[in-house]
Amino acid sequence: MIVAIAFVVLILFGMPIGFAIGLAGVIGLIDMGGGSFLAIGPSKIFNGLNIFPFLAMPFFILAGEIMNGTGITTRLVKLAQVLVGRFRGGLAHTNMLASVFFAGLTGSATADAAAFGRTLVPAMVKEGYKRDYACAVTAAGSIIGPTIPPSGLMVVYGSLMGVSIAGLFAAGILPGLVICAVCMGVIVVGGKRENLPQALRGASFKEVWKTFVSSLTALAMPVIILGGILGGIVTPTEAASIAVAYALFIGAVVYRTLTFKSFYSMLVRTARITGVIFVIIAFASVLGWWMSFERIPQLMAETVLSLSENRYAVIAIIICLLLIVGMVMDITAILIILAPVLVPLTEQVGLEPIHAGIIFVLALNISLMTPPVGACLFVLSSVTGERLERISVKLMPFLIAEVAILFIFAFWEDAALFLPRLLGFAN
Repeated sequence: MIVAIAFVVLILFGMPIGFAIGLAGVIGLIDMGGGSFLAIGPSKIFNGLNIFPFLAMPFFILAGEIMNGTGITTRLVKLAQVLVGRFRGGLAHTNMLASVFFAGLTGSATADAAAFGRTLVPAMVKEGYKRDYACAVTAAGSIIGPTIPPSGLMVVYGSLMGVSIAGLFAAGILPGLVICAVCMGVIVVGGKRENLPQALRGASFKEVWKTFVSSLTALAMPVIILGGILGGIVTPTEAASIAVAYALFIGAVVYRTLTFKSFYSMLVRTARITGVIFVIIAFASVLGWWMSFERIPQLMAETVLSLSENRYAVIAIIICLLLIVGMVMDITAILIILAPVLVPLTEQVGLEPIHAGIIFVLALNISLMTPPVGACLFVLSSVTGERLERISVKLMPFLIAEVAILFIFAFWEDAALFLPRLLGFAN
């Protein structure tokens, strides 16, 4: 109890989540056996980071930074616009489809929100869209980034829980595409209510073909990454390294927009993002060990199963818990703390490890756009100047649709595991 109280108090006082987890873990060690148990801390921190697949994360982040910083975003937006810009609310549809293209480059919701918040949101406002609605569309599409691989959250989950990262990547493709399609449906349904502007004309076949050809180098990157991983040719870490090499080649040789100064800035941003994630992972390993020592996972499982042993009821409880905690806490920290607690519960009700993983990833991704601390909402609010509460109101139809998709894939195992089974990653 004292550890939980300390953790909550530290968060309320504004301490960064990684350090709050670390201090809570230290308090837990002292509570277990006094100061002598503190000697265990450094080894747990080292072991928490000494996982080879974690090397993929900084490489994927750097590859995304390079591709984003060399003009790839603009090319992908233009491709999306010539494909769907002919419909009513064309720029809103463009925003959503561009999120799918962008997902294969960065795998980051906040990177998507920041990039489109600076480019597409002003363009949508200029065309007559309300700014809060433009931000809501961007936030709804941003979570496609960490759902369609490569996804840093999947790398963390697979590494910690011993689940095939390639299998998780395969499982994320279909939900990501469904989220895009359903959100585009929400845009269509709300078109008249939001008074979305009509498209002036559709692009000709020549324009579509020319834009497609100019975007081939960008579209090839996710094909290289996913083709190598799902085909069993390379590991996720090797694929991430190849992605960096490919991005450097495109930026420096093909587009010639990459400079030493911009590359240095990309390296700095990559180091900052990676550092924050790894601090959380390192300190969470101490807290996780304390939780295992106190048998918290077993107690949690017994408590939930005492409420109901029905498979679907247990899944619903887990999803609701993840969504509620995700409203007030960093999703990486949630994954590291709660996955070891809740995954044994999913095993007891017969969930496939990859199926359980995609439920966790989808639920936590949705948390990125839920107030009060949704990271994508804060990014869009700071980039565009729009009030967070106004974005949240316009976001509600998209949020309801995406939660419904989450429950469909959680309850419908055949849909969730269709691609992993097809590719031989699940039974």
